[in-house]
Amino acid sequence: MKKITRILMLFLALSTFAVARSAAQEVVVGARLYNHPADVRPPRPSPRHFWVAGEWAPNGGTYVWHAGYWALPPRPGGMWIRGHWRRRPGGWAWIPGHWA
Repeated sequence: MKKITRILMLFLALSTFAVARSAAQEVVVGARLYNHPADVRPPRPSPRHFWVAGEWAPNGGTYVWHAGYWALPPRPGGMWIRGHWRRRPGGWAWIPGHWA
């Protein structure tokens, strides 16, 4: 019984750390930021490339703009899902784009 209790306590501690770590990567700001106007799309390198739109990235207690770029999907049929702002208690948080 002691062994099961120790395993459960270890699992609880690790899951708490995982939740705290994922929440720590999210920065909440008081106002939603808009896309940077200088996000220029150069010519497409090939028909297989997808445009990865510019997006905000956490940097300390705020966000910085990373310009868009052309990229090949990590697997056949992959598509880029653009990032977006989501309402959080006390402000807004950027949900980064990802491959689907």
